[in-house]
Amino acid sequence: MDKVIVVTGASRGIGAATALAAGKAGYRVVVNFTKRREEAEGVVRELGKLGATAIAVQADVAIEADVARLFAEADRRFGRLDALVNNAGVVGRSSRFVDLAAADLERVFAINVFGSFFCAREAVKRMSTASGGRGGAIVNISSGAATLGSPGEFIHYAASKGAINTFTIGLAKEVAREGIRVNAIEPGMVDTEMQVASGDTGRMARIVPTVPMVRAAAAAEIAGPVMFLLSEAASYMTGAILRVAGGR
Repeated sequence: MDKVIVVTGASRGIGAATALAAGKAGYRVVVNFTKRREEAEGVVRELGKLGATAIAVQADVAIEADVARLFAEADRRFGRLDALVNNAGVVGRSSRFVDLAAADLERVFAINVFGSFFCAREAVKRMSTASGGRGGAIVNISSGAATLGSPGEFIHYAASKGAINTFTIGLAKEVAREGIRVNAIEPGMVDTEMQVASGDTGRMARIVPTVPMVRAAAAAEIAGPVMFLLSEAASYMTGAILRVAGGR
């Protein structure tokens, strides 16, 4: 396989697990990161040990010019694009809605929503058969919060992921005849650093008992379904939102 994939926010968590899974599947991998260069380069080294070709590219997906540079570097190094995983995201600080700071709201939407829009736009330009591309697949990382609402803690995050679900459905319909499939994953509680970043260190212990499977997912358990949606096994799936939340 000589296919190329861009995975955003791939220095850790679900993004890193997805990058490693893609390398195992034979993709050449663009490991995007914003600030964690050392961790991103560590993912590239791990991919090298698997025999995969990979590069780390710094870009803040919330900045349109950075996204253009990210995809230009993928073009320069690999000359094609076949898949995008819009994984980069932030949960923001845990807060009741009435106490939500405008800066937190803006940051969550800038990264989670605008970032996914910017990256998908660049991907569609390259993959669309209407523009001379070969087709391809996009997987957006949404969240179970999109339907749960996250009252009392992350309404802003939940709303951003609701936007991702709507975006997934609309874009899937728009580009279906151009050889591009667009789907989303809704993870539930995942054991990653994002849980700590919210500032609510006891959240996982509090939420896990409400999960029917009574545990959090490992990042690799989200990467597997992502790879399924990218694969030929999902060739007739587009506009789908696949919940991977342990029954929650």
